[in-house]
Amino acid sequence: MMKQLIAIFFFIITFVAFSQPNTEVFLFNLDSQNDQFKLSNFKNISDNESYDNQPSFMNNKTILYAGTRNGQTDIVMYDITHGSKTWICATEGGEYSPLKIPNQNAVSAIRLDSDGKQRLYSYDLKNGKNSVLIDTLVVGYHTWYNPYVMISSVLEADYLSLYKTDIKEKNNYKLDQKVGRSLHTIPNSKLMSYISKEKDSIWQIKSINPINGDKKFITQTFPQTEDLCWTPNGSILMANDGILYQYDPNTSDKSWAKVNNLSDYGITNITRLAISPDGTKFAVVGELLNKKLEPKLENIKWIAGNWKGEALGGQIEENWSNPSGDSMMATFKLIDKGEVVFYEIEIIREVENSLILQLKHFDNKLKGWETKDETVDFPLKEITSNKVVFEGMTFEKVSDNEMNVSVDMRQDNGEIKTVTFNYKK
Repeated sequence: MMKQLIAIFFFIITFVAFSQPNTEVFLFNLDSQNDQFKLSNFKNISDNESYDNQPSFMNNKTILYAGTRNGQTDIVMYDITHGSKTWICATEGGEYSPLKIPNQNAVSAIRLDSDGKQRLYSYDLKNGKNSVLIDTLVVGYHTWYNPYVMISSVLEADYLSLYKTDIKEKNNYKLDQKVGRSLHTIPNSKLMSYISKEKDSIWQIKSINPINGDKKFITQTFPQTEDLCWTPNGSILMANDGILYQYDPNTSDKSWAKVNNLSDYGITNITRLAISPDGTKFAVVGELLNKKLEPKLENIKWIAGNWKGEALGGQIEENWSNPSGDSMMATFKLIDKGEVVFYEIEIIREVENSLILQLKHFDNKLKGWETKDETVDFPLKEITSNKVVFEGMTFEKVSDNEMNVSVDMRQDNGEIKTVTFNYKK
């Protein structure tokens, strides 16, 4: 009886915890060629004031994740090319951990029904029908080994156990106990990886052959960290304190190497990680740190540099100086068909414990648009780790070498339209 009560308690806190944090799903472009790990084009694809989690790539152009709408968690399908979302289920229960089922136009997901039952379902993407895949185990997390064999972390007593399920024969085989939630196929092999929690204070990444049950130690995790993903070339990624690390089991160096600082993008409390099959997209789950920074030029010095892009029908260039003399200065020009359309001189300066952006326009002969003493002013609203918001103009850091500048522009009919300029260094 006591074990049953512990299991029920564990079951409840597992899924109640899902709905509490305001987690988001973030997407990056990934360039891992020439032994580099460069992230760019940072985007919050869930952009939702509630729980969004557990991303998995359906293919190179589509991401599945568990997203919340109207107080309920359902499966979201995100189209990377068009930036659009499709909700692919409308059951009374909540869906979690969606995965593409191999060789089927269907998705598997764990469903928590209103009657308290927790079961694994399949969802047909063509007709929307759903059916139970496993109802003899309380599956917490799962992954597909092949179209007919599933590996899952199953709730037993006060811990999770590792199981293999033959979907066609409906047989379950216990492989290990006291494991974590992160289950993955290991690229270019017939092995799976999982987290062993047999030693409470030292968690280990292990491989297992689901056919014969052979297990091997790979490496230790970071303390109390269990979320990871594999790159297509066979390296492991994990995040710890906002830093992304890589471990390559195929080299003699058996240490974790730092590859990126995700806190630079304002992402904190990082959990799930996923990489597209072709290795060009990287998804991560975390909370967006919108801590407001002091209105100091030091906190926006990332704007400095020579930036170029295309907008307004031509080529744009903007050159920002580093902070000095309590100000930053920039020149801007728009070129269309080989000729300058107009110039701008811009400054951001510290004034009365705040910042203000001021600019003046000039035509291609340097004749001013504004009168001699007139400037166009943009008072500061706020500064965060990756964004500077003025009234009417916003600078957003995409990466160290990319930023977006959004400007409110008045149209001939009096309406205000926000135009975004994408720049790269």
